[in-house]
Amino acid sequence: MQKKGFVVASIDSLMNWARTGSMWPMTFGLACCAVEMMHAGASRYDLDRFGIIFRPSPRQSDVMIVAGTLVNKMAPALRKVYDQMPEPRWVVSMGSCANGGGYYHYSYSVVRGCDRIIPVDVYVPGCPPTAEALIYGLIQLQKKIRKTSTIAR
Repeated sequence: MQKKGFVVASIDSLMNWARTGSMWPMTFGLACCAVEMMHAGASRYDLDRFGIIFRPSPRQSDVMIVAGTLVNKMAPALRKVYDQMPEPRWVVSMGSCANGGGYYHYSYSVVRGCDRIIPVDVYVPGCPPTAEALIYGLIQLQKKIRKTSTIAR
């Protein structure tokens, strides 16, 4: 008779392993940072090898990448799309404008950081940040997900 093998692991580590290997970001491109986000998804950088596949709908995604200048008129739409995403959900703020207003910080129409509207998990600095910086930010998000507990976030 052959000996049967058993895998012993906690449910937290198993769930987080599955979540980090299948992150599905929804793009929320608002300005020039969205072009760099498209570069990261193209064949040169190929986010698919990390298990990161862009989804067109918020109901099919668990990560939102906010890329670009968030203005006051767009803030309610950002919140609405965020609320449509299923739990657990994470947010990556990409670029100086999404992080804190950037060059347009003192403009009357600019929200000084998307973290005033939705909670942000990872900030990617730069104007615009390179595709490598976005990939690094997504890897940092994967590390953060690995450390979280499935019961309490």
